[in-house]
Amino acid sequence: MRLLRFACGVGLLFILVVCPARPQISPTDLWTAELVNSYRVTPNVTYGIANNVELKLDLYLPRSATGPVPTVMCIHGGGWVAGNKDSYSLLLMPYLAKGWAAVNVEYRLASSSLAPAAVEDCRRALRWLWVHAKQYNLDTTKIIVTGHSAGGHLALITGLLPPISEFDRTPEWAQELIPLHVAAIINWFGITDVTDLLDGPNMQPYAVSWLGTLSNREDLARRVSPINYVGPSSPPTLSIHGTKDPLVPYTHATRLHEALTKAGVPNKLITIPGGGHGGFSNKDLDMIYRAIDAFLNENVIQPDEPSKR
Repeated sequence: MRLLRFACGVGLLFILVVCPARPQISPTDLWTAELVNSYRVTPNVTYGIANNVELKLDLYLPRSATGPVPTVMCIHGGGWVAGNKDSYSLLLMPYLAKGWAAVNVEYRLASSSLAPAAVEDCRRALRWLWVHAKQYNLDTTKIIVTGHSAGGHLALITGLLPPISEFDRTPEWAQELIPLHVAAIINWFGITDVTDLLDGPNMQPYAVSWLGTLSNREDLARRVSPINYVGPSSPPTLSIHGTKDPLVPYTHATRLHEALTKAGVPNKLITIPGGGHGGFSNKDLDMIYRAIDAFLNENVIQPDEPSKR
């Protein structure tokens, strides 16, 4: 039901933008109005400054929260060279429909800072959530990270890095470091092995641009590859990937799935036969979101703590 409401809500937003107002109010209108009225949105909060760039995030907070709530941290894609957080806004709706808090994160692109800047920024954003959790009623035991494509990579690396990593030690941070961890990762066709995209048959220009001409680019590519951080303590991870993805090889997902399984980590790979780099059918998306819901209920939300909607 939540997924059906989510689909109807997205459709309604489209109708409101491109069609004239209608005289009557439908049940879908009422549900969307309820969702909108249930949340307080605080846009463009600065979570840090790096290389003279203000790093921003948007907060979506349930008004009815009386205590800490599960929280999703969303990271946009774009090959680390393009994109912005605004492009991810509608993709927050499945989590808002569950009554969760949501955090939409922007990070430095290659045009302003090469790798590993984006990784540092996403870890900083996660740390910001931990520091401000009490202020915003965020449950630090139930933070999940998610993203598409390069955002999937950043969600993976943010969640798979050790509690205190080399990418947490940026000189601009004035506050004391604290150990970081997440409850789960939802990875939409994310890059798991950056080195695979720098040369050879799977070379991708966006990956080459992100690493640039850095003298240590091969070593750095290994250090920002999520596949190299899988271990027994890794968080539960669900991946979605099409078998015909032209930008991120499907093998990135299968190799990650195999590594997580070998390490004994709860994980699931949803394969979309013939699927490309996103653009999945409505039928596939319905199946995917149902699987995500079940995965989160099994691995994040305890039986005595059901979703709010």
